[in-house]
Amino acid sequence: MKTTLRTEITVRDICDGFVYNELEGKGLFGLSGRLVIQPEYQRNYIYAESKRDVTVIESILNRYPLGLIYFNKVADDRFEVLDGQQRITSIGRYVTDKFAIQRDGKPQYFSGLAKDLQELILDTPLLIYECEGTESEIKAWFKTINIAGVPLNEQELLNAVYSGPFVTLAKAEFSNSQNANIQKWSAYISGSVSRQDFLACALRWVSRDNIGQYMSLHRFDTDISELKTYFNSVIDWVSGVFSDVEKEVCGLEWGRLYETYHNQPYNPKEVSDKVHDLYADPYVKNRRGIFEYILGGCADTKLLDVRVFDEATKRTVYNRQTAEATAAGVSNCPLCAIGHEANRTKIWKIGEMDADHVSAWSTGGATDIRNCQMLCRTHNRAKGNR
Repeated sequence: MKTTLRTEITVRDICDGFVYNELEGKGLFGLSGRLVIQPEYQRNYIYAESKRDVTVIESILNRYPLGLIYFNKVADDRFEVLDGQQRITSIGRYVTDKFAIQRDGKPQYFSGLAKDLQELILDTPLLIYECEGTESEIKAWFKTINIAGVPLNEQELLNAVYSGPFVTLAKAEFSNSQNANIQKWSAYISGSVSRQDFLACALRWVSRDNIGQYMSLHRFDTDISELKTYFNSVIDWVSGVFSDVEKEVCGLEWGRLYETYHNQPYNPKEVSDKVHDLYADPYVKNRRGIFEYILGGCADTKLLDVRVFDEATKRTVYNRQTAEATAAGVSNCPLCAIGHEANRTKIWKIGEMDADHVSAWSTGGATDIRNCQMLCRTHNRAKGNR
């Protein structure tokens, strides 16, 4: 890959013809239309979220270096930003009065700055490396340089590797903070729209966790209907089954749960009643497991992390059972004692036994000493949920 250092380009040059799309949240063009600021392999613009855009402008006013910027030369006198789009977009947004900085305790837009400060900003030269190479070289270099301070996440890197019409359309749908569906989706998906978390979720669902393979296969598709249809099917299913949108539903593995359970019928009213019962149950320690527990027919209590008997309770019950069993000449495991095998008179050590609900928790049995018995581990595991 060939690189050429250019020092003659100023902020004024970069901002000539600057276009920012508020709807998509991205810088589009600069340098009199000759520069594509955010090619599809770039991340979304995120500096405004943490006020790093303000820091960029303050650095210029304080004459601090902004660091190296890299352009990819795509044709004669035509470029795209390889690294530095966050800084360039921040500068362009400030020069076009999209945000203010604080000076002397007051907000100052670019148009309200003193003339000499405006000129200082516009005349600031930028250190730019112009790069030329094949697509694979450019993508490899992009992954190497990344963006200092805010590393690319996995989905942002995948967007870079598989940039093309599919990524463009997918980002417009799932990485667009202005999409009216975002609020509804946010009930079930955790993360940031601008950091590609919603797109990653949609891709993970439709690809069954093979995102890279799916993106490679569909890279040049001009239609994302399969991705949208599958995603909406999952969202519609979960919102139909669970009418109660509790905070714990956010971020669950809804794609996997959809694949496993969407062909089973559910009564939303009965599901809602069961959710309320389990939320009110003091023995349920893991509320996030409630939803899969219900989908699975309320069979796997491990999903709920039901509160177990404490050590004091286990010791008390063990001592009582052992004393009674010794006096009767039988095993201190009640199930061994009524059997016919060699263990029917065996006295087990406490470390060889497990605490068990006499009446299973799932059938209403409480986790208290009156419902506790100690069983040898073989019988406890065999008893299961009966």
